[in-house]
Amino acid sequence: MTFQHIPVMVEEILAIFADVPPGVVVDATLGGAGHAAALLASNPDLAVVGIDQDDEALTAARHQLEPYGERATAVKARFDTLGTKLDELGHAEISGFLFDLGVSSHQIDTGQRGFSYRTDGPLDMRMDQGSGRTAADVVNQASERDLVDILRSYGDEKHAVRIARSIIAQRPVETTAQLADIVRDATPARDKRRGDPSKRTFQALRIEVNNELDILQGALDAALERLCVGGRGAVLAYHSGEDRIVKQVFRDLVDVDDHRSPVPLNNAEFALLWNGSKKPSTGEADENRRAGSARLRAIERIAVAS
Repeated sequence: MTFQHIPVMVEEILAIFADVPPGVVVDATLGGAGHAAALLASNPDLAVVGIDQDDEALTAARHQLEPYGERATAVKARFDTLGTKLDELGHAEISGFLFDLGVSSHQIDTGQRGFSYRTDGPLDMRMDQGSGRTAADVVNQASERDLVDILRSYGDEKHAVRIARSIIAQRPVETTAQLADIVRDATPARDKRRGDPSKRTFQALRIEVNNELDILQGALDAALERLCVGGRGAVLAYHSGEDRIVKQVFRDLVDVDDHRSPVPLNNAEFALLWNGSKKPSTGEADENRRAGSARLRAIERIAVAS
C-alpha cells in the first residue's frame, strides 16, 4: 500500500517557521514528511532532522525528501530520544521543532497495523513493529483494574468497567474486528448515536501501547532546551490528554499574570505566539475529517537565561 498522509494545518505551520533564524528544524514525528518537505521548499535557510520509529513512514519520508539532499536527515528513533539523536548529529542548538502527535492516515488505513476499528486485522498498534508490547498483549494480559484505568485515562471512556469485563470474559481477543464488536456490544444503545464507541477504546490502547503521553513531556523539554533565541516550537495534538501536557509545559515557561493573555512579563525566556490553541479551518476539516480534532500551540524563545 502506498504511504499516504495529508499533513494538517500546513499553512499555519509554515507561517510559524517563516521567520526563525537559519538552522535546523526538528520534525519529531516525521511520518510521510509532508510538513518537512513543505518547510524545506518554503525556506532555503532551513534544514530538517526528521525522527520517526515507523519503518514504513521512514521509507516514504526519505523518498519524499530526496530532492533536498543534505538539508534533510531522517532518523529511526522514538521522539523521547530526541536529545541523544541531536547530540549524535552535532546539533547543540535548533531553530525550531514540530510535533504532529497521534496516528497517520496510512497507519489507520493499513489493516495489518491494527490501528483501525473499521478494518479487520491483527491487534498490533505499535508504531515500531519491531519492538514492544502489542495491543493484543495489553488486551489479553492486563487486569480488569488496569484495563479500566487505560480506557478511562486515555479514552475518556465512561463505560470502561463494562467494556473491560466484556473483554476479559471473551479472551483471547486477537483481531481488531473482534475487539470492536466486544466494545459495541458492551456499550448502551443510547451512547452509540454519536459514532462508533470502539473509537475511544482503540485510541486508549494505541496510547498505552506506544507510551505516547508518558514520553511527551520529556521530549518537549529536550526540544525546548535546545531552541535558539528567535526559534519556535509547534505542536499539533489530537487528544485532550496530549493537549493538556503541551499547554502545561508551555505555560510553565511563560511568565504571565493573566492566563487570557500570552504577553510575557519580567525576564521570561519564552513567549506564546498566541493564547490557547488554534483549530483547522472549516474547509480543511471538511476535506480531511482526521484534521477536525487538531489543536495547534506554538512558542518562541525570546531570551536566554541570565
